[in-house]
Amino acid sequence: MNPISPWTANAQTDIDYSNVLTSVEKSGYTFELYCSRDSFWIVSIGTKKERIAFRAAYALNSFFEINSISETAAKIVVKLQTELGIYEIVIDFPDPESHLLHYKTTFKAHSPLLIPFWPRDILPLTQNGNMENTSGKIHVRQVGSRTGLLFASVKKPKKSTLFYFQNLSSLSEYCEATKTSVAETVGGIWPEIGFQLPAAAENPIPAEKSFVISDAYVLLGDETKDNPSKLCMDYLESLAQIYKLIPKPQTEYHDWTEIACKTITDLEYNKGCWTQTNGIPYLNAYLCDYETPAESMVQLAVLTPLKEYEKWNAESYRLSEDLRRGISAFYDSKIQSITRWLPALHNKLDQSEEQKKDTTMDSWYLHHPLINLTRLAIAGDKEAEKLALDSIDFVIKAAHHFDYKWPVFYNVETFEVIKEETQPGKGGEKDVPGAYAHLMLLTYELTKDKRYLREAEKAAKQLTQCGFDIFYQANNTAFSANALLELYKITQNKVYLETSYMCLAGLFKNVQLWDCQYGFGKNYSNFFSIFPLNDAPYTAAYEEMEVYTALTEYMIQAENIDILPGLKILLPEFVKYAINRIPYYYPAMLPKEMLSEEVKTGEIQQDLLAPLEDLYTGWEQNGQIGQEVYGTGSSFAVVPRQYFKINDDFLIFTDYPVTRFIKRKNTVYLKIDGNKEMQCSLKIIIKQNIKSLQVFQNELQLLYLNKNAKMQEYKIIGEAKIKISW
Repeated sequence: MNPISPWTANAQTDIDYSNVLTSVEKSGYTFELYCSRDSFWIVSIGTKKERIAFRAAYALNSFFEINSISETAAKIVVKLQTELGIYEIVIDFPDPESHLLHYKTTFKAHSPLLIPFWPRDILPLTQNGNMENTSGKIHVRQVGSRTGLLFASVKKPKKSTLFYFQNLSSLSEYCEATKTSVAETVGGIWPEIGFQLPAAAENPIPAEKSFVISDAYVLLGDETKDNPSKLCMDYLESLAQIYKLIPKPQTEYHDWTEIACKTITDLEYNKGCWTQTNGIPYLNAYLCDYETPAESMVQLAVLTPLKEYEKWNAESYRLSEDLRRGISAFYDSKIQSITRWLPALHNKLDQSEEQKKDTTMDSWYLHHPLINLTRLAIAGDKEAEKLALDSIDFVIKAAHHFDYKWPVFYNVETFEVIKEETQPGKGGEKDVPGAYAHLMLLTYELTKDKRYLREAEKAAKQLTQCGFDIFYQANNTAFSANALLELYKITQNKVYLETSYMCLAGLFKNVQLWDCQYGFGKNYSNFFSIFPLNDAPYTAAYEEMEVYTALTEYMIQAENIDILPGLKILLPEFVKYAINRIPYYYPAMLPKEMLSEEVKTGEIQQDLLAPLEDLYTGWEQNGQIGQEVYGTGSSFAVVPRQYFKINDDFLIFTDYPVTRFIKRKNTVYLKIDGNKEMQCSLKIIIKQNIKSLQVFQNELQLLYLNKNAKMQEYKIIGEAKIKISW
């Protein structure tokens, strides 16, 4: 028996004793409308007669009167009233190929009104019993200000699945008026689940103004799956199906080439970015933090994308050499590996945090610098190659000691576990086997030694049953997805491909698929942000950049693979919005009042092109942790992936992944990834006077949307073949 509240106790009886107002049949499902005493319900009846009720409106301690119900082929509009105000519910089925339900409710109060409580809007029903006897499992729910969704399996009385998506963007005006937040609004405890309107206990909604109070999409299934990878695949496909339909904000073009140039200047000349040890300069992790010793990850997080940018720009920078000079000093002869902290400064660690001890290793941190070091080695850096290969045996030794199941913290000299689990019963850093596999595959590419391929496979097997819990840290989960895709390409073992989907499901349950336009959120684009950790209250610049680069690589590597169709929508769209969003981590892009006056580490300089560590939605100030110098590599990573230089004549920019680029004389060919139902931007940035520039999409000539002396802009579809000739 599940305990229930008074708002649920009589709900099934109220529905069963009410008359059906109207009903709709869609692909084997029936949707019936009911108006009970204090709630308006949409009841879904599935193919096995399973029933789930959706509370589209609540009367706030009053009783509904029906003003009108109008039906057309496209939608049903219901108008209700109570003593307190007027409601309008618009119900439609926006996907003609499915029974996907959408309902949107507005409320206009007659007088200023506090709303201290609102019941949740989903209740599973029975045929002849009590809903207390139903049972189900929630696989994904909203955490913090992530996407307002719920993915669940109904176990009893009849098996089915429920994917519920609340478009939280629509609630922005309500939150602005009531000074509330949509964080943690979609969830609940079985059987009372779904969306709960934020309680306006202190600031009333104003009178005679309509507010959207619910904007829900519902996709139901008539079977449940117990296999973790199959559940994750269903989740991704359902999310993609709804993503196609929801309103999305316009993107904004940022000149990343200009950002990259200014970033190099800022890094070279701003002394707050640097410290020195034994005459060698090292980047600080955070601006003006001179107390914390230099970290290997910080140097390589900037150097690796900078080397990509140098290759793209056919130019070398002093900054690159300054960063290279100090890398070898991170080799610790005690353990015979690159380590986190500069060994010469171990005595300077203040031990203020668990990881700020010379012998404490955060499991992911051993692998991350070596991943970047091995990338440099593959690109031809011989010193990086020596350091990487000198370190790799220690990494394998650690993997064998932990049997490919890493804790959170351990003693790097003795392997003694310092912190076993992230939370009691939750296990350690579950995506580290994937990061390890990624490192092993890079080393295999470098050496062609199959020992490293075997190591990658052994580690990957630890991920196959993780399901949605695979995610520990966003960038490492993205690395894991790439490693598993590569293992699939090498072995043709489909388990690896499906496990890569698991990683992607873990990423896409930690995104913000809504646009916060209340509080400080009004000042920047935050749609499709990704959170660095499962419970992080903010999004973080560096992790976002690494997820962006990893997912771009995933699409390129998957070019000739029949991947899950939904990923052809979600992955390119994430890339598009990442390019649009990430500049808002730079404090110069934000009003001063948005920036925190108190900073945990270092200080904030608003005109410096170093990103804030932390961005929040709504009412919280940003940059509370600090301004991260190690995040300055973002522009160096974006430019080579999204810009294509055509001599000195012009640049081509697109905000979708490009899986193929070919130049032949005065013609270039690009293959754009994605889905034909989605659109992206193509810009030609003109450096020299060019005559008769022509752009073709799938052999049809395109007309520009906008044109001036410096730029021509086009809208193109996903999965397009583009030809540009001049």
